[in-house]
Amino acid sequence: MISAKDIMKLANGSDVRGVAIASVADEPVTLTTEAANRITGGFVDFLQGRTGRKGHALRIAVGHDARVSSPQLRLAVLEALTAAGVVTVDCGLASTPAMFMTTVFPETAMDGAIMITASHLPANRNGLKFFTTEGGVEHEDIMAILQAACRIPEQAGNLHKVQQYNLMERYGHHLRKKIRKALGVEDDPLKGLHIVVDAGNGNGGFFVTQVLGRLGANTTGSVYLDPDGHFPNHIPNPENKQAMASIKKAVLDSHADLGLIFDTDVDRMGAVLANGKEINRNNLIAVLAAILAPDYPGSTIVTDSVTSDELTEFLEKELGLKHHRYMRGYRNVIDECIRLNKAGTVSPLAIETSGHGALSENYYLDDGAYLAVKLIIAAAQLHKKGRKLGNLIAKLGEPAETAEIRMSICGEDDPQAYGQKVIEEVGSRAKADGIKLAEPNYEGVRLVFPHGWALLRMSLHDSEMPLNIESRKEGGIKEIKQALKKLLTGFPSLGITALDK
Repeated sequence: MISAKDIMKLANGSDVRGVAIASVADEPVTLTTEAANRITGGFVDFLQGRTGRKGHALRIAVGHDARVSSPQLRLAVLEALTAAGVVTVDCGLASTPAMFMTTVFPETAMDGAIMITASHLPANRNGLKFFTTEGGVEHEDIMAILQAACRIPEQAGNLHKVQQYNLMERYGHHLRKKIRKALGVEDDPLKGLHIVVDAGNGNGGFFVTQVLGRLGANTTGSVYLDPDGHFPNHIPNPENKQAMASIKKAVLDSHADLGLIFDTDVDRMGAVLANGKEINRNNLIAVLAAILAPDYPGSTIVTDSVTSDELTEFLEKELGLKHHRYMRGYRNVIDECIRLNKAGTVSPLAIETSGHGALSENYYLDDGAYLAVKLIIAAAQLHKKGRKLGNLIAKLGEPAETAEIRMSICGEDDPQAYGQKVIEEVGSRAKADGIKLAEPNYEGVRLVFPHGWALLRMSLHDSEMPLNIESRKEGGIKEIKQALKKLLTGFPSLGITALDK
């Protein structure tokens, strides 16, 4: 029987994650079927408190990714839901954003949804993501769900009561409708466009069959569309160099107009232009902002803390928008976007450099397929005018050098407190040395140098301090590192030798 302490350890930001299969040495299983069953019971308890409804008055949908551990976790989740007497709908293989949409589509009208996935993590991991009609749950909600799970025993239900629903067919219809309406064409609105997809053997292959193929696009050259939880070709992750090299090769080999790549559960995406230029990180933010700018003039784009100064210049000087650089963590940037809009500041986009992007027009849902739809609509419109998607960001500058260095914190009982102490001291030392601190700044300490910047922050999940550096000149990072070595001396628990690599 799993202990309450071990259940609480499965918290991971705003979802649950753990090791689901014993396939890697020294990585014991932590997300057992018992844990999944009891945590599902905790979600039912949480949702009953949120909605005031119980039993058959409560409707919950379940979906899963392609991981080899997903089927057994799915059964454990369905057992718990049917034991609680709620209306239980099994959506099968699905995307995370589609699971939220079960609370929106009138055909489903769910009170809540559970997605079994660990996103881009290795194949031996898995997890649970939870949705209410208001969107993904927050960290505080996860803690409440896990605390309830500690009190609830494992329960057996009646799987014969589970209803089946082809969610991805309905979700594909939803996306096709968006494209047809935007382009004003019912039949084959994407005819003449060659778009390839790399699904990385995750859940994104539906985008070829359910969206692009049905709208007349040429998808020849798409790769790794079949779900395979071993991820035999590359990690489905737009931040992964091997993954981006794969979609780049697919685009160039097939002479496509555009390439799209999704992470495992399709809540993130990246792209590649016809010339092989990667559209991720700052480039992805810039192109989406350029697409949105005509409809939201003078609006505010919310990003995470590690975006480039060149992006700020492009957003503000070229597009006439405002750049609000906020904290890392996709829930952080989404929540900040929601806060700004409620306060009267128009903010159409919240996006992390990781590829998590949420639009106010789409329920503030981080949805890689929806971002892809926005790119495709723009590409089709530009194609008719003899222009290309890359024209939108032709004036976006790029730093000459970039680096991310991760320094471990060892031997500290409270790494977060130690990291905060380092940040405060580095800020004080920098001021004393005449180094400018960026203001406003919402995370860590951001140092401004004549030819670049450095951001020192605490990791969201690990006992380490990431250091991001960018320079506008060749050799600039080496100079910034030298300045940082001086600022980071005297912290014996911090592994600053990583600066020498």
